[in-house]
Amino acid sequence: MKTIILAATALVLVSGAASAGTPLVDQRQNGQAHRIFNGVQNGDLTFRETGKLIRGQARVHNREAYYKSDGVVTPAERARLFRMQTRQDLRIYRKKHN
Repeated sequence: MKTIILAATALVLVSGAASAGTPLVDQRQNGQAHRIFNGVQNGDLTFRETGKLIRGQARVHNREAYYKSDGVVTPAERARLFRMQTRQDLRIYRKKHN
């Protein structure tokens, strides 16, 4: 039950992101949050795994907010976010398939 609440919290965190020039990043974050939530519902993810994945999602979200804070997300910052999300994609896959 705790893991479902934790995963639902992650969905709320990601879906509330303001999209100031990064709609693809926000869309990908939302998709990753749904993958985590589905992993919890299917029983593929434990409580500990879910917590780690949600903290990873929060790191990407916080970095995105930091980059948006000056009003402009540069191409280099966008590339950094993309790399962070790719790493997070791999983590989600590995934790769901171990």
